Amino acid sequence: MPPSFSFFARRAAAPVLLRGRWTALRGLAALCAAALLCGCAGVTVSSMSPREYLTQRRGDVLTTGRVSEATEEVLRVIGSDAEACADDLADCRAQLAASNGLSEEQRLAALAEVWLQVAIEGERDRSAPLPPEEALDAWMESARHAWAYLFFTPRAPGERAFEDRQTQVRDYYNFATQRVVALLFQRYQAEGTRSDAPLTMGVWRISSDASDLRLPSDAPLPSELIPAATLRFSGVRNTYRRDGLGTELVAASAPEPVIPQQDGLQGPPHTPAPFQEMPFPAATALLRFPGKTLGEVLRTQDVQLTVYDPYHTAQVELGGRRVPLAGNFTAGYGLWLARSGFATQAMRTLLGWSDRLDAPRIHLMQPYDPDRRTIVMLHGLASSPEAWINVANEVLGDAQLRDAYQVWQVYYPTNAPLGVNQHDIREALLATLAHFDPAGTARASRDMVLVGHSMGGVLARLLVSDTGDVLWNQLFGATRLKDSEKAQLRKDLGPFLVFEPLPQVSSAVFIAAPHRGTPFANKTLSRWLANMVTLPLALLERFGDATRMLARAQATQPSSDGVPPRLPNSIDNLADTDPFVRAGAELPISAQVRYHSIMGREDPAAPLAQSSDGIVPYASAHLAGADSELVLTSHHSVQENPRAILEIRRILRESLTGSGR
Repeated sequence: MPPSFSFFARRAAAPVLLRGRWTALRGLAALCAAALLCGCAGVTVSSMSPREYLTQRRGDVLTTGRVSEATEEVLRVIGSDAEACADDLADCRAQLAASNGLSEEQRLAALAEVWLQVAIEGERDRSAPLPPEEALDAWMESARHAWAYLFFTPRAPGERAFEDRQTQVRDYYNFATQRVVALLFQRYQAEGTRSDAPLTMGVWRISSDASDLRLPSDAPLPSELIPAATLRFSGVRNTYRRDGLGTELVAASAPEPVIPQQDGLQGPPHTPAPFQEMPFPAATALLRFPGKTLGEVLRTQDVQLTVYDPYHTAQVELGGRRVPLAGNFTAGYGLWLARSGFATQAMRTLLGWSDRLDAPRIHLMQPYDPDRRTIVMLHGLASSPEAWINVANEVLGDAQLRDAYQVWQVYYPTNAPLGVNQHDIREALLATLAHFDPAGTARASRDMVLVGHSMGGVLARLLVSDTGDVLWNQLFGATRLKDSEKAQLRKDLGPFLVFEPLPQVSSAVFIAAPHRGTPFANKTLSRWLANMVTLPLALLERFGDATRMLARAQATQPSSDGVPPRLPNSIDNLADTDPFVRAGAELPISAQVRYHSIMGREDPAAPLAQSSDGIVPYASAHLAGADSELVLTSHHSVQENPRAILEIRRILRESLTGSGR
């Protein structure tokens, strides 16, 4: 090829080569651009809802079944993750314990949660559950590491007060403690023996201290220890508890049966006491791990189980600091009501179908406390302590009132006459006070508060009234009996018609109380029900001589005034024509008692003086001289009205300051 041709051939081929190189360069540039773009896409961002945010921040092994985001962060620091940790929990714990790249707070919190995961999964696996000793060890280790996090890291609990992580770790401790208590209680039930000596279970030496827990007098150990967190109630408006350290429990005992009392309150030694202490008291349990340093705490195999009464103890000394003690103030009360059978028994008692209740019973809603004032609640006709479900719960749920008061509820046979019930309730209260405070000097025996609904309000009024001879003269003053018969009648019936105010009472709240009776008791339905009411056989026998004497007087002196043809029942007494209730309405209330009225009216448009709650007219419930009177739009069960409960709480608070005395 001539030189000139080759030159032109190379010139002609050059654009092809350049185009190829340019294409290659463009491809390389595209690859570089793609690489750059891919590099920029290594971090992306998206939005999350508040719910997702809270789930991420606060979800953990207790709430989602997966370890928390905080623990996952720690696992990523040591080169692991949640899945790898779950696959080999033992190796995961070893890595957490050995890593130098973690703070003690991170390490201990993560270990507390990982040990919790071990225990939870061990219980969940029904095919191969952890043996009791291994399960106990896992729960103990979770509680121990949570304890170490709380009290043996550089920062004090107060410095982490606003941190979600501390709340999570507190929950790990409380839940692990709950499960430890359950396992120990199972062992106690299996062995059926009680010993104050330390218990050895697996590698752990466990001592116990329940000196702060006040169980009912002479009661056996509880038959159940129920975690309060597992109970859910219907019919109770709110559940009241105190956040803090410890697992909240209900120490359930078999409730004492209500035994008929044949011979009065001052009967023979076999006669049961007129009171019953709460068979389901609240309790809070703590696990204490001894040691003055973090190393000592993590090495010890000793632990102390301490059980407290949350009503009595609100704070405990732990790790050299005052720490709030957890407590649940609704669970025991709710469980008592749920298992009581009151609703059925109250109606059966009214109609005389059951003699299980023929005398008043005083039910203490918490262990007796000599330093708390006493609120006595009296229910109405055909009712029971269930009438006070939300009233008592709201009072006990108010921290100020809970610290100052204790609640006693009176359960009495509502078929008995008012005079008999007021006498027997009075005697039951005095006997209960004498049992717990023989000297009568405790705060619990002074400045008591009576709260009565409906017929219970009438009874509360009688308990603070002075009769003189008014009731006696009204009922039997015109009776034509021989002097000897009158003397015998006065001996038999005088205690029920002649009485003085209870000196221990300084305040009273009357709720929808028919002080002057009610025309509703005269209606056909009420008279039919009154005729259905059967008085207890024990009561008829109690007044047999007096009723026979009066029957003879009625037969021989049919024109004689004031001689009842039979022993009246409660519905008879509530009629606005009944001589007992009419005379009782005029009795003077003790000058030392400050009293308040709460009542309802169904029609807010009706004139107040002519209004009624459907059962009790305003004119019957109104009392001149009351320190306060609140009328609400409500039916007869006004005590359940939230505004009425707020008013009761206001009255109780004012009574504490002295302005209500």
